[in-house]
Amino acid sequence: MKYITKLALLLILLYSCKNNQIQNNFVLLPKVKNIEFNGESSLLNHDSEYIFHSETNSNLPVLLDSSFKLIKGGFDNNNLSFKINNEIDVPAEGYYLNISKNGIDITAKDEAGLFYSFNSLRQLIADSKDQKINLPVVKIKDFPSLKYRSIHIDVKHHTEKKEYYFKLIDELASIKINGIIIEFEDKLGYERRPTIAAPDSYPISWWKSLSEYANERNIKISPLIQGLGHASFILKHDKYKNLRDVSNDDWAFNALNPKTYDVQFDLYKDAIDATPHGQFLHVGGDEVKVVDREGKKGFELNLIWLNKVSEFAKQNNRIPIFWDDMYLKHGGVWMVTRNTKLTKEKVDSIWIDKQEKLTEYLDDFPKNCIYMRWNYFSPWAEGNLKTIDWYKENNLKAMGATAGQTRWILMPQDYGNIERIKSFALSSVEKDLDGLLLTLWDDDSPHFELYKRGIYAFANYTWNGNDLSLEEFKNKFNHRFFSPFEKNNTNFIDELDNPVRDWAHLFVKEKQHRNRISKNKNAIETHIIELPSIENKGKWLELNSEKIKKAKNHSQNLGKILKNIQGLKTKIIRNNYALDVYEQVAKLTKFSYDAFLTLESLDKEEVSIKEVLKLNQKFFDVRAEFEDVYSKTRNINKHISYILDQDGHNHTANQSLNMDWQFIAELKLFEKIELTYEKN
Repeated sequence: MKYITKLALLLILLYSCKNNQIQNNFVLLPKVKNIEFNGESSLLNHDSEYIFHSETNSNLPVLLDSSFKLIKGGFDNNNLSFKINNEIDVPAEGYYLNISKNGIDITAKDEAGLFYSFNSLRQLIADSKDQKINLPVVKIKDFPSLKYRSIHIDVKHHTEKKEYYFKLIDELASIKINGIIIEFEDKLGYERRPTIAAPDSYPISWWKSLSEYANERNIKISPLIQGLGHASFILKHDKYKNLRDVSNDDWAFNALNPKTYDVQFDLYKDAIDATPHGQFLHVGGDEVKVVDREGKKGFELNLIWLNKVSEFAKQNNRIPIFWDDMYLKHGGVWMVTRNTKLTKEKVDSIWIDKQEKLTEYLDDFPKNCIYMRWNYFSPWAEGNLKTIDWYKENNLKAMGATAGQTRWILMPQDYGNIERIKSFALSSVEKDLDGLLLTLWDDDSPHFELYKRGIYAFANYTWNGNDLSLEEFKNKFNHRFFSPFEKNNTNFIDELDNPVRDWAHLFVKEKQHRNRISKNKNAIETHIIELPSIENKGKWLELNSEKIKKAKNHSQNLGKILKNIQGLKTKIIRNNYALDVYEQVAKLTKFSYDAFLTLESLDKEEVSIKEVLKLNQKFFDVRAEFEDVYSKTRNINKHISYILDQDGHNHTANQSLNMDWQFIAELKLFEKIELTYEKN
């Protein structure tokens, strides 16, 4: 009896170990709600031909690749059956997926659920193929935690090549993203107001084709057309200068000029035509201060505008979305929403104090509008939670918005901002918001591939609502995005964080900012660091000792990162291009640090001025390779006739017609080097 018991325990242990191994071999991202592994299937693997049958659907959902072979069969002769049953006990977009020893059975709540079930099956089959193993015997119950899971694509400063957008749609659909908000500005080929369309904008018909493609993959594309403020893309044109709120500033419209709405509504109409399946019309409305006029205060003017554009949206079967900051600023509680140090009691006290100001215009707020509670810092700040509750108490609809990056720089910082993205997703689930938007601003125009890890994090936490740890998520991402064999070997993404952060201001003087170089006529003197003096050796070393230490450390680490990336290129299965982009980030930053260390060597008399002057040519080669890689997916040059924005926001990506903005500190440094040393 003892032996039987021991044998049983051993078998249970062995089964458990084998099950854990199977579990590690198959990774679903987003993580599914419930999953139960029960060993390996006997017949089904990556080489199988799946004979499919459906009781309710004559056609398969749109498949994102050809990872499995599907042959239509009859009821009695199939190993893949699927159906839609809206009575099953899962919410919208949910499904059951069961893989037995010899067959696969799928039951979905709706068409979207069916689509997502096949996406999950597709990931399982990909893992089977990559690792040359059979599919698992598994039971899955899955559904989303948030109804609306949307990505913001900002094209105001550049566009990607057309084919890249279609590939992006496929990728977003594969991770169960169901919404995209495109911030068009002048990259839509407006037909009603053609003056506003950039020379290299894409026509309405093309954006419409992208919208159709996305809709087939359960993604609804909606437009964002900035209004009231952020209007430089319109008001920079001579034709529309008479609509400015302030004559010498192209930032904001005059909210009382009827022609303001003639223009904005025409842009909205074209944007709606370009996104026929969109649910929303995002009207912007953030960061705008308008002057009091005709006896009306600035905030009254904000509300006049918001009511007019909300009514337009209603008449055109769209739900308006509005950034909520201006109402909170006028109400005196904006900073409270961001302050993590305030207790609940203190927040409540401030709220009571500001109550009259907050509710003064409450009745004038349109009820059909969604107030997008945007916050890039902490969703758990008591002021942020209070604001959401206050919206609900006053019957105002609210969604959340957070950001895919924390600093406007070469690549997302703070390890892809994953922790913040996670916290905003989980808080949105907890507060029962209808949805969350991940903003991906183009201010400093990072390559879209560099946003991917943050996007996958957003997809995971908004779908599952789980508390998956940062390390667990990164391992799942590496498995899904790169390879199941290299999931622990992609730390280079995190290791790039500090070098990139310090690179931004490496050649910039203290208390100055890289982003303001382009708009300063005397930037070489005012913004760019001093150079080693031929007459005063050693002084430069003394003044830059801390930067020198960092430069040496970063250069060494970047060398290791580049070696790691080179090794991974031969090993990973998917997304080699993303590696190419990360490699260019590492090469550019390493070059800058090495150039800085060359200046150190000049001050120590270890190299000649001639060697320093050669840096410009070396940089030309680095830049050429960088642009070659980026241009595989991105349109890197604007049309020669394009009018750059005149506003004071210092978005570096719109401060030159080519990619000079990306290298502005380096370019100005080399100018300064030539001016300083050419005669020597």
